[in-house]
Amino acid sequence: MNADYDLLVIGGGINGAGIARDAAGRGLKTLLCEKGDFAEGTSSRSGKLVHGGLRYLEYYEFRLVREALIEREVLLRAAPHIVWPMRFVLPHSPEQRPAWMIRLGLFLYDHLGGREKLPGTRPLDLRRAPEGAPIRADYARAFEYSDCWVDDARLVVLNALDAAERGAAVRPRTAAASARREGGVWHVTLRAADGATEAVTSRVLVNAAGPWVAGVMQGVIGLNTPAKVRLVKGSHIVVRKFWDGPQAYLLQNDDKRVIFVNPYEDDLCLIGTTDIPYDGAAEDVAIDAAERAYLLRAVNRYMKRPLTEDDIVAEFSGIRPLYDDKAANPSAVTRDYVFDIDEQPGEAPLLSVFGGKITTYRKLAEHALERLQKFLPAMRAPWTGAAPLPGGDMEGADFDRFLAEFRRAKPFLPETLAHHYARLYGTRATDVIGAAGDLAGLGRHFGGLFYECEADYLRRAEWAREADDYLDRRTKHGLHMTTAEREAFAAWVAA
Repeated sequence: MNADYDLLVIGGGINGAGIARDAAGRGLKTLLCEKGDFAEGTSSRSGKLVHGGLRYLEYYEFRLVREALIEREVLLRAAPHIVWPMRFVLPHSPEQRPAWMIRLGLFLYDHLGGREKLPGTRPLDLRRAPEGAPIRADYARAFEYSDCWVDDARLVVLNALDAAERGAAVRPRTAAASARREGGVWHVTLRAADGATEAVTSRVLVNAAGPWVAGVMQGVIGLNTPAKVRLVKGSHIVVRKFWDGPQAYLLQNDDKRVIFVNPYEDDLCLIGTTDIPYDGAAEDVAIDAAERAYLLRAVNRYMKRPLTEDDIVAEFSGIRPLYDDKAANPSAVTRDYVFDIDEQPGEAPLLSVFGGKITTYRKLAEHALERLQKFLPAMRAPWTGAAPLPGGDMEGADFDRFLAEFRRAKPFLPETLAHHYARLYGTRATDVIGAAGDLAGLGRHFGGLFYECEADYLRRAEWAREADDYLDRRTKHGLHMTTAEREAFAAWVAA
């Protein structure tokens, strides 16, 4: 049947953006719609790690961990500007897990995924190693291993940007208001934020709405079958960084969960996460007092400098839309992704996505399109495994060399500002600053490292429209600006 699109993707989080990018690159006529801003939900509220998931080994999720470890290296090559290595120090607490179990888990972690770029595990004597300086004397031993940091919201935007540059129609702030099957195709009504509507048709519909996956299935499409989704809340707090060095810490809590304590935005620290069943509206999710206390208690059990609620400078919560495998413990619910295909003879198919992790989003997209191959036989072969994301096309995926070259080419930029542009935009940093030859050429200074040229670029190239798009998702400038500066920038956006 003829249709406006081969594939219509609902949901502008990491899974939806990844599927749209992959599909567009395979020659499929693709539309990606998102009711809000890209990464406005779960995909900007993660722990910001590209990692294998060390703790998932305890739940025998070997396939998931291996795939994630392989993808960790793929993303390091594809986006060296927004993904970079980080070393994690795991103090040994024998009350939680014996040393032999930790060593075995880290041995598997080092070898399951064919590690190439990252250094392996090593033991640490916390009484002598500098990494032990912030740790209480109760803990003498530790293990140090590798994983990676990622700017989660930028990863989403770069996938959407690549999809658009490969021919996809990309529509933020555009909701799928209704969808029905008729004549072998999907008839979908899109509603923009200003209320304007548009009717389109698509041969295949993908529901990648994350925490709203059930709402799309039942409210937009009108299916009566219950969605097998389990919502779990994860919350993080941000404090000032309280140790020297680039290393992060992984702390075993007394309930057998683990808490990450990671460097964040140079002078800050990101602490998380919690795992709590959630049954409210996903858009209303917020951290509560019990979660703050839980995270602070976990950190204070290990660290010399006690933290209190007064130390918290920011906080956020997200909803993980996990596949409901009936596990009693929320921490044990599978983080693997699951596809549900609703197909009827002669009717257009619906693929719904449950679960998934940022680390495995690319492979999820590849597998999703494999499942849709029989409906879209003209699609080309998989291609994303060796393709850089926008800004990531650096020689040898070597960020440090690129940064040095960028600084030589733009000597008027202060070191911190050059690093900021290189980190967020990679090889497209010159598109951000344009023809500027001095700081005055960057335009109005909004505060921190934020200049008008960057705001103009985000509006022009990355769909930024509201103040939070600029300050909290495309960048993290908002963490480094005063309330007055944020309000002045919001007024500039609205003008």
